[in-house]
Amino acid sequence: MLDKLQPNCKTAETIKTGGNAMQINRRQLAFPVLALGLLSAVPAFAGADEDAIAKNLEDFRAAQAAGNTEVIASICAEELSYSHSNAKIDTKASLLNGIATANYKWTSLEYKDPAIRVVGPAAIVRFNFVGEQEFTDGKKTPQNLHILMNWQKQGNDWKLLSRAATKL
Repeated sequence: MLDKLQPNCKTAETIKTGGNAMQINRRQLAFPVLALGLLSAVPAFAGADEDAIAKNLEDFRAAQAAGNTEVIASICAEELSYSHSNAKIDTKASLLNGIATANYKWTSLEYKDPAIRVVGPAAIVRFNFVGEQEFTDGKKTPQNLHILMNWQKQGNDWKLLSRAATKL
């Protein structure tokens, strides 16, 4: 097809001379390299936040299993909205009171398959809550729930802002 080029066609000159090579200087290369470096740092920050939330989640689970209101109080935001699978809603104060006066103990409690997604100063956490409660009368009740938690970064700390449970 090159043998049938139109007169005054610039393509013919480019093809014959090999075209012009693109020239990039260091300044032009610096911005894309810097941008790429900054973008790769974002997951590193998210990773640190995810690790902090995962630690708080495990601390919350252990405190819940042990009935430790001090640890739970330190992890929860003052504005906490805590929804149970039976539709009961607790504030931070009523949750802590309920734990302190509970007529049961946890014989087992696991948070299975947690998924943590950090979105700016908030995080969405989902997991399966599997455990067994033993009441003071000796009755045992299994629990199998799906949990949605919302965490908020307050200063340097991640605090539990809300929790919702659904029976499976």
